[in-house]
Amino acid sequence: MEKKIAILVDGSFYQKRIHALKDFKTPKESVDFFIQYCKRHVRAEEYDSFSLYRIFYYDCPPSDKEVYHPLLKTAVKLKNTEQYKWMTGFIKELTTRRKVALRLGRLSDNAVAYNLRPDVTKKLLNGKLSIDDITERDFYLSITQKGVDMKLGVDVSSLAYKKQVDKIVLIAGDSDFVPAAKLARREGIDFILDPLWNPINADLHEHIDGLKSCINKNGEKGL
Repeated sequence: MEKKIAILVDGSFYQKRIHALKDFKTPKESVDFFIQYCKRHVRAEEYDSFSLYRIFYYDCPPSDKEVYHPLLKTAVKLKNTEQYKWMTGFIKELTTRRKVALRLGRLSDNAVAYNLRPDVTKKLLNGKLSIDDITERDFYLSITQKGVDMKLGVDVSSLAYKKQVDKIVLIAGDSDFVPAAKLARREGIDFILDPLWNPINADLHEHIDGLKSCINKNGEKGL
């Protein structure tokens, strides 16, 4: 009997990691690769016959707020930025794809700000940089998501208790997934973590059944 596999994706983490490995020019190009990448996990099973149940993508819509930039000393209209336009296009493109379930949370109203990158802050404190050396590239947009982890946990519970799948692949990079992984494994589901080569804490291995990334560190396909 053919087995089912579900791919669950922490969208915010995926975007950061995959763009460090590959360069996408358009939202459509990025979604095309995203679907192909998820299907690599289905084809990677050498000893069992799996079919894709569904791809679950968890993220938030991009912020359209005006945010003060401490270096530019002016408010930046995020809705007019290329990042906003690109992400809006990516989400819209996802909604057109078969077997993709989009799970959108919301952004915290009071937690959107431009902050210095941690490595830049460290150099400032160590005296390796001065204030005059700081450029716009040294800042990043800090945004807090709400509801995303809860939606992921609810879906894992539903998949596990209803026996809808035999394997779950989670593309994520932190320990927030541990309660969901424990629940799935207690219900007999094989739980695989794909951190896209992001280092994970050694103790997380005890909460998963395997660790697999389907792309090489240089960004080329790797199975």
